[in-house]
Amino acid sequence: MKKLSIILISLLLVFSCAKEPSLWKAYEDAFYIGVALNRDQISGKDRVALDILKEHFNSITPENILKWSEVHPVPDSFNFSPADAFVRLGEENNMFIVGHTLVWHYQTPQWVFKDDNGNPVSKDVLIKRMKDHIFKVVGRYKGRIHGWDVVNEAINDDGSYRQSPWLKIIGEEYIELAFEFAHEADPDAELYYNDFNMWKPGKREGVIRLLKRLQSKGIQIDGIGMQGHWGLDYPEILEDIEASIKAFSDLGVKIMITELDVTVLPFPDPELIGADITKVYDLRAELNPYAEGLPDSMQKILADRYREFFEVFLKHKDKISRVTLWGMQDGQSFRNFWPIRGRADYPLLFDRNYMPKPAFYAVLEVAKINK
Repeated sequence: MKKLSIILISLLLVFSCAKEPSLWKAYEDAFYIGVALNRDQISGKDRVALDILKEHFNSITPENILKWSEVHPVPDSFNFSPADAFVRLGEENNMFIVGHTLVWHYQTPQWVFKDDNGNPVSKDVLIKRMKDHIFKVVGRYKGRIHGWDVVNEAINDDGSYRQSPWLKIIGEEYIELAFEFAHEADPDAELYYNDFNMWKPGKREGVIRLLKRLQSKGIQIDGIGMQGHWGLDYPEILEDIEASIKAFSDLGVKIMITELDVTVLPFPDPELIGADITKVYDLRAELNPYAEGLPDSMQKILADRYREFFEVFLKHKDKISRVTLWGMQDGQSFRNFWPIRGRADYPLLFDRNYMPKPAFYAVLEVAKINK
């Protein structure tokens, strides 16, 4: 019965999408259309996802399997099998392959920062651990993974450095070292800095300072990943997104819109806007208004929001090299469990049955109109 359901869903998908061009073909003259994949999608267990992937996307990023806690969970032991399958999938389908992520304050095992007695390691020890990790991971996929999110979310919204264990033990130079190690491990790979809330002026200025610092020291950085964890009412002013795209591009780097999803749910804390996943709140009914499904009126609002964003992206297609959705279908999205576990969110272009939503057609319409 399960196999029959999968076949029926696949047939429905073929018929529903046959009338429209694929996403990546609609935007092939502008930028890559990417998607983040989970473990079942990468392994082929989720067969429907593979059909959608091949039809609509030409770039892939792994959600979790290349994060330190997944690929290097304990000292001297690496789990490369899922990542190997991810890279093979991208190569078999001639896709632009992105590695995510090498240095982050989250999803990094505590052993990285601690000695055998549980005390913080020395600066030299942590630098060696970082170097060994980057050389092992990037080196394994040298010439195969085309671009790496080298450092992730190192700047606060006010432009200051995040007080992560990396910063506290090594100092600000940990970012420089990460980029240097990544370049040494694969001189031909593109190297990116990736962060959320890049539309905020304070963070924009902080990232500009970081970018200029790296460039002044001759350290390779090829692009800025502007995470698109956005909502129906933020960023309130789209010109804020444009200002950051222009400011980063003026410094000679590529711009990627990464981790794009648009929540339709209210936030429990107005200060939480962005993607600080260290904060989680209790479930309350009023904060989960669409538990039984998203009404048509909200589908239209979501579609209009996606339309607005892609109009901005196309306006700056000379600066943007890739737009990546953070998940393929609504049920996959981390928005369902962050910042409140157990909610039902609808932030992506395909619903939980992999059927295209009005937002999907709005994105296609933007490309059609601009062509």
